[in-house]
Amino acid sequence: MTVIARITLVVLVFDALALATVELLYLPLRVGGVPVPITIALAAVSTPWLVHLAAELGGPRVVAAIPLAVWLLTFAVLGFGAPGGEVLFPTDVRPALLLGAGLLPAAVVLGRAFARS
Repeated sequence: MTVIARITLVVLVFDALALATVELLYLPLRVGGVPVPITIALAAVSTPWLVHLAAELGGPRVVAAIPLAVWLLTFAVLGFGAPGGEVLFPTDVRPALLLGAGLLPAAVVLGRAFARS
């Protein structure tokens, strides 16, 4: 991998960390008492995009999995035990939808990246 590719990978990892944090923080968003889980759509678009960009960097194909692994780790750490002992997961189906929307499309993109090698 070139130096530019490594710097880009660091930026993608930071983006995955930031996106997972924002998606969890805004998951309980309500407008007029009605839940508006817009971050589920954000996860469905952004996480596969990060995996695709990481796959295009070159080098070993395992590199493509790094943004997804960081997103999942951030999701688990902040969701189950945020700083101060708080739990960010609402007590309904939205965390499962967020996990599925972020994980499944990204896994498909990752599988395609592995199949190309």
